[in-house]
Amino acid sequence: MPYKVPGKHSVFWKLACLLVAFCLLMIWLSWSWGRYMDKRTGFLSHEARSTLMRYAGEAETAWEQAGQAGVDQWLQALGHVESGWVGVIGQDLQSLSSYPLNERESQRLTFLRGVDWPISHLKNARPWMKVPFPRDSSIGYLVIELPQRFMPGYSQWVWRIITNGVIPGLFTLLLCVGLYRLLIVPLNQLREQAHAWRADQLGARVSSQTTSRQDELGDLGRAFDQMSERLQSTVSQQQQLLRDLSHELRTPLSRLRVACDSEQGEAALRERLSREVDGMQRLVEDTLQLAWLDAERGPLPVEAIQVQALWEMISENARFESGWPESRLPCFVGAECWVQGHLNSLAQALENILRNAIRHSPPAGVVSLSGQREGDQWHLWLDDQGGGVAPHELERIFAPFTRLDGSRPGDGGFGLGLSIARNALRLQGGSLWAENTSQGLRVHLRLPCYLPPHL
Repeated sequence: MPYKVPGKHSVFWKLACLLVAFCLLMIWLSWSWGRYMDKRTGFLSHEARSTLMRYAGEAETAWEQAGQAGVDQWLQALGHVESGWVGVIGQDLQSLSSYPLNERESQRLTFLRGVDWPISHLKNARPWMKVPFPRDSSIGYLVIELPQRFMPGYSQWVWRIITNGVIPGLFTLLLCVGLYRLLIVPLNQLREQAHAWRADQLGARVSSQTTSRQDELGDLGRAFDQMSERLQSTVSQQQQLLRDLSHELRTPLSRLRVACDSEQGEAALRERLSREVDGMQRLVEDTLQLAWLDAERGPLPVEAIQVQALWEMISENARFESGWPESRLPCFVGAECWVQGHLNSLAQALENILRNAIRHSPPAGVVSLSGQREGDQWHLWLDDQGGGVAPHELERIFAPFTRLDGSRPGDGGFGLGLSIARNALRLQGGSLWAENTSQGLRVHLRLPCYLPPHL
């Protein structure tokens, strides 16, 4: 199966954009938050720098006031405050106090750090800081082993938990919320509609928030609504069909009851019973056929049909039943009229239309078949001289069990013929409708053309 690129409104692109945005956001967060944490945990705090600068100022003041003795006295006082090593060093790398530097201390002077430098964590050691005299840095500077309380990152593990756990977890939660709204919410709505169907609530519909989407889930929601509408319509039609059928059967059954209770002779009673049973049988057969045509979803198989030959066969049967002469059933469609259709259902549809026209025609009336080709379709129409129907009833005559005896006088049928004809034509790719003319009713048929191979 060839690979098909998803459409621009596909869920694929929404998911891709969401995940790409999430990844970019996490990368940006990692970079920016990392820089912030470096400043937060890798440099001395403002309080630490201020304290070290104050110590350097006190050492400079002690040197200026009392020289070496003043520095010794200040170092002794500072020793009660800070536990680490502290020294006051001149520019010649010699101690300005009376305590000379040993070899180890001299070596450490080559690895001093400034107060504005990043502070690295040394194993089992604290860095030595170089703090110049604030007023005259050419005299010397303070060297101090950084107190433990000033070591940056003493709460680094807390920030690591926040950085590596809490913040990614929150953003992942937001991603899950986005995915839930994108995928799960519409699926939940479809599930609720399915539950509503199970509870016989066929009027339930998916929310417009889902059906207005242009992706696959929106298509699925619209398909669910169409299925729901079709299911509701089918159930409603079946219920109406059963109601109409029960109503239509009630009349002949009542006549049968009256006939059985009457004092008629055996021959008359038998003739009455036979006529009523035949009528009920036709009613049931027509109703079942209408229900079958309405339930049939797929198109019927089609073949080439010559309309002129089909009309000759149908009109011959109609003449036999009605006693009309051939001159009253003319066909103005030539032999070149070939259509694609299902022979049995098309013949029955055309026969129902013809019988309906004959039934409502006046004495000496004429029923004719005409047509013309329109592109890749044949447009046929059947005219009668029965006076037509009211304009607002033109569509209603195709509904089951509809009989407009008040507008078109007549006495036969159950009002199923035109309904059966329309459904039969629909299932073979055709259409059926009616209009009034100056003489009567015109019923239109439209069917796909067929061109025989020899033409």
